[in-house]
Amino acid sequence: MPPRNDAALDFLLTRRSRPAKTLRAPAPDADALRPILTAAARTPDHGKLEPWRFVVLGRAALDAMAETALARAAVLALDPEQAEKGRAQFADSPLCVAVIEVQRDAPKIPAIEQTYSAGAACLALLNAALAAGWGANWLTGWPAHDRGFGEATVDLAAHERVAGFVHLGTETSAPPERPRPDLDAITDWSRA
Repeated sequence: MPPRNDAALDFLLTRRSRPAKTLRAPAPDADALRPILTAAARTPDHGKLEPWRFVVLGRAALDAMAETALARAAVLALDPEQAEKGRAQFADSPLCVAVIEVQRDAPKIPAIEQTYSAGAACLALLNAALAAGWGANWLTGWPAHDRGFGEATVDLAAHERVAGFVHLGTETSAPPERPRPDLDAITDWSRA
Protein backbone atom coordinates (compact mmCIF):
# COMPACT_ATOMS: atom_id res chain seq x y z
CA MET A 1 0.00 0.00 0.00
CA PRO A 2 1.24 3.50 -0.75
CA PRO A 3 1.83 5.82 2.21
CA ARG A 4 -1.32 7.66 3.28
CA ASN A 5 -1.69 11.30 4.13
CA ASP A 6 -4.35 10.78 6.78
CA ALA A 7 -4.59 14.47 7.69
CA ALA A 8 -5.31 15.45 4.09
CA LEU A 9 -7.78 12.60 3.61
CA ASP A 10 -9.58 13.47 6.86
CA PHE A 11 -9.81 17.09 5.75
CA LEU A 12 -11.34 16.11 2.40
CA LEU A 13 -13.78 13.69 4.04
CA THR A 14 -15.01 16.33 6.49
CA ARG A 15 -14.60 19.59 4.57
CA ARG A 16 -17.61 21.90 4.57
CA SER A 17 -18.05 25.21 2.78
CA ARG A 18 -19.04 28.06 5.06
CA PRO A 19 -22.09 30.04 3.97
CA ALA A 20 -20.88 33.34 2.51
CA LYS A 21 -23.44 35.30 4.51
CA THR A 22 -21.77 34.12 7.75
CA LEU A 23 -18.27 35.31 6.80
CA ARG A 24 -16.93 38.48 8.41
CA ALA A 25 -13.66 40.37 8.74
CA PRO A 26 -10.88 39.75 9.23
CA ALA A 27 -10.13 38.11 5.93
CA PRO A 28 -6.76 36.86 4.73
CA ASP A 29 -4.29 39.63 3.91
CA ALA A 30 -2.01 39.38 0.86
CA ASP A 31 0.58 37.29 2.73
CA ALA A 32 -2.07 34.82 3.93
CA LEU A 33 -3.79 34.74 0.53
CA ARG A 34 -0.64 34.04 -1.51
CA PRO A 35 -0.26 30.36 -0.46
CA ILE A 36 -3.99 29.82 -0.97
CA LEU A 37 -3.76 31.16 -4.53
CA THR A 38 -0.55 29.17 -5.09
CA ALA A 39 -2.40 25.98 -4.11
CA ALA A 40 -5.28 26.89 -6.43
CA ALA A 41 -2.86 27.44 -9.30
CA ARG A 42 -1.67 23.82 -8.95
CA THR A 43 -4.98 22.71 -10.45
CA PRO A 44 -4.84 20.01 -13.15
CA ASP A 45 -4.34 21.80 -16.44
CA HIS A 46 -4.07 19.77 -19.65
CA GLY A 47 -1.45 21.35 -21.89
CA LYS A 48 -0.23 23.80 -19.23
CA LEU A 49 -2.56 26.45 -20.65
CA GLU A 50 -3.46 28.13 -17.36
CA PRO A 51 -7.04 28.62 -18.56
CA TRP A 52 -7.92 30.77 -15.55
CA ARG A 53 -6.81 33.88 -13.73
CA PHE A 54 -7.59 35.33 -10.31
CA VAL A 55 -8.95 38.77 -9.41
CA VAL A 56 -8.63 39.66 -5.72
CA LEU A 57 -11.50 41.90 -4.64
CA GLY A 58 -11.15 43.96 -1.48
CA ARG A 59 -13.67 46.16 0.29
CA ALA A 60 -13.72 49.09 -2.18
CA ALA A 61 -14.09 46.77 -5.18
CA LEU A 62 -16.79 44.73 -3.43
CA ASP A 63 -18.77 47.87 -2.56
CA ALA A 64 -18.62 48.95 -6.21
CA MET A 65 -19.67 45.47 -7.32
CA ALA A 66 -22.66 45.55 -4.98
CA GLU A 67 -23.83 48.79 -6.61
CA THR A 68 -23.15 47.43 -10.10
CA ALA A 69 -25.19 44.33 -9.24
CA LEU A 70 -28.19 46.52 -8.41
CA ALA A 71 -27.78 48.51 -11.62
CA ARG A 72 -27.44 45.36 -13.74
CA ALA A 73 -30.43 43.77 -11.98
CA ALA A 74 -32.52 46.78 -13.04
CA VAL A 75 -31.30 46.49 -16.65
CA LEU A 76 -32.10 42.77 -16.62
CA ALA A 77 -35.50 43.42 -14.98
CA LEU A 78 -34.76 40.94 -12.19
CA ASP A 79 -37.18 40.70 -9.31
CA PRO A 80 -36.17 42.51 -6.09
CA GLU A 81 -35.21 39.26 -4.32
CA GLN A 82 -32.79 38.28 -7.10
CA ALA A 83 -31.38 41.80 -7.22
CA GLU A 84 -30.79 41.83 -3.47
CA LYS A 85 -29.18 38.40 -3.51
CA GLY A 86 -26.76 39.58 -6.20
CA ARG A 87 -25.97 42.76 -4.27
CA ALA A 88 -25.56 41.07 -0.90
CA GLN A 89 -23.03 38.56 -2.23
CA PHE A 90 -20.57 41.44 -2.59
CA ALA A 91 -21.80 43.90 0.05
CA ASP A 92 -21.50 41.34 2.84
CA SER A 93 -18.20 39.76 1.78
CA PRO A 94 -14.97 40.67 3.57
CA LEU A 95 -12.83 39.43 0.64
CA CYS A 96 -13.52 37.69 -2.64
CA VAL A 97 -11.43 36.10 -5.35
CA ALA A 98 -13.04 35.98 -8.78
CA VAL A 99 -11.84 32.97 -10.75
CA ILE A 100 -11.94 33.87 -14.41
CA GLU A 101 -12.00 31.16 -17.05
CA VAL A 102 -9.64 32.15 -19.87
CA GLN A 103 -10.30 30.17 -23.03
CA ARG A 104 -6.99 29.66 -24.84
CA ASP A 105 -6.61 28.89 -28.53
CA ALA A 106 -5.30 25.33 -28.30
CA PRO A 107 -6.36 22.96 -31.08
CA LYS A 108 -5.27 19.88 -29.09
CA ILE A 109 -7.05 20.92 -25.87
CA PRO A 110 -10.86 21.02 -26.12
CA ALA A 111 -12.57 24.09 -24.72
CA ILE A 112 -14.55 21.93 -22.29
CA GLU A 113 -11.30 20.73 -20.67
CA GLN A 114 -10.36 24.35 -20.07
CA THR A 115 -13.76 24.93 -18.47
CA TYR A 116 -13.26 21.90 -16.22
CA SER A 117 -9.85 23.21 -15.20
CA ALA A 118 -11.32 26.61 -14.26
CA GLY A 119 -13.93 24.85 -12.11
CA ALA A 120 -11.18 22.77 -10.52
CA ALA A 121 -9.30 26.01 -9.73
CA CYS A 122 -12.40 27.26 -7.89
CA LEU A 123 -12.57 24.09 -5.81
CA ALA A 124 -8.83 24.10 -5.13
CA LEU A 125 -9.04 27.74 -3.98
CA LEU A 126 -12.01 26.94 -1.75
CA ASN A 127 -10.31 23.91 -0.20
CA ALA A 128 -7.00 25.72 0.28
CA ALA A 129 -8.77 28.56 2.10
CA LEU A 130 -10.63 26.09 4.33
CA ALA A 131 -7.42 24.13 5.02
CA ALA A 132 -5.72 27.41 5.97
CA GLY A 133 -8.40 27.95 8.62
CA TRP A 134 -10.53 30.56 6.84
CA GLY A 135 -14.21 30.36 6.14
CA ALA A 136 -14.85 30.17 2.41
CA ASN A 137 -17.68 29.72 -0.06
CA TRP A 138 -17.78 29.37 -3.86
CA LEU A 139 -20.73 31.26 -5.34
CA THR A 140 -21.96 31.97 -8.83
CA GLY A 141 -25.54 33.17 -9.29
CA TRP A 142 -26.71 35.56 -11.92
CA PRO A 143 -23.79 38.01 -11.43
CA ALA A 144 -21.33 35.30 -12.51
CA HIS A 145 -23.30 34.59 -15.67
CA ASP A 146 -24.17 38.16 -16.68
CA ARG A 147 -21.62 39.28 -19.24
CA GLY A 148 -22.32 42.98 -18.62
CA PHE A 149 -21.64 42.57 -14.91
CA GLY A 150 -18.37 40.71 -15.56
CA GLU A 151 -17.15 43.24 -18.10
CA ALA A 152 -17.93 46.13 -15.74
CA THR A 153 -16.42 44.60 -12.61
CA VAL A 154 -13.60 42.17 -13.44
CA ASP A 155 -12.68 43.35 -16.95
CA LEU A 156 -13.78 40.23 -18.80
CA ALA A 157 -12.31 39.93 -22.26
CA ALA A 158 -14.28 38.34 -25.10
CA HIS A 159 -12.64 34.94 -24.51
CA GLU A 160 -13.29 34.94 -20.75
CA ARG A 161 -16.11 34.25 -18.31
CA VAL A 162 -16.55 34.07 -14.56
CA ALA A 163 -16.12 30.53 -13.23
CA GLY A 164 -16.95 31.58 -9.70
CA PHE A 165 -16.61 34.02 -6.86
CA VAL A 166 -14.82 32.51 -3.85
CA HIS A 167 -15.64 34.52 -0.74
CA LEU A 168 -13.22 34.32 2.21
CA GLY A 169 -13.32 35.55 5.77
CA THR A 170 -13.67 34.58 9.38
CA GLU A 171 -16.40 32.08 10.11
CA THR A 172 -18.98 33.42 12.58
CA SER A 173 -21.00 30.22 13.01
CA ALA A 174 -20.32 26.63 12.08
CA PRO A 175 -22.81 25.31 9.56
CA PRO A 176 -24.68 22.13 10.38
CA GLU A 177 -23.68 19.01 8.51
CA ARG A 178 -25.88 18.32 5.54
CA PRO A 179 -26.86 15.07 3.85
CA ARG A 180 -24.21 13.75 1.49
CA PRO A 181 -24.67 11.62 -1.63
CA ASP A 182 -25.36 7.92 -1.18
CA LEU A 183 -22.14 6.53 -2.63
CA ASP A 184 -23.76 3.24 -3.65
CA ALA A 185 -26.47 5.09 -5.57
CA ILE A 186 -23.95 7.03 -7.66
CA THR A 187 -21.23 4.39 -8.13
CA ASP A 188 -21.21 1.48 -10.59
CA TRP A 189 -18.85 -1.22 -9.24
CA SER A 190 -19.82 -3.81 -11.89
CA ARG A 191 -16.64 -3.34 -13.93
CA ALA A 192 -14.19 -3.31 -11.01
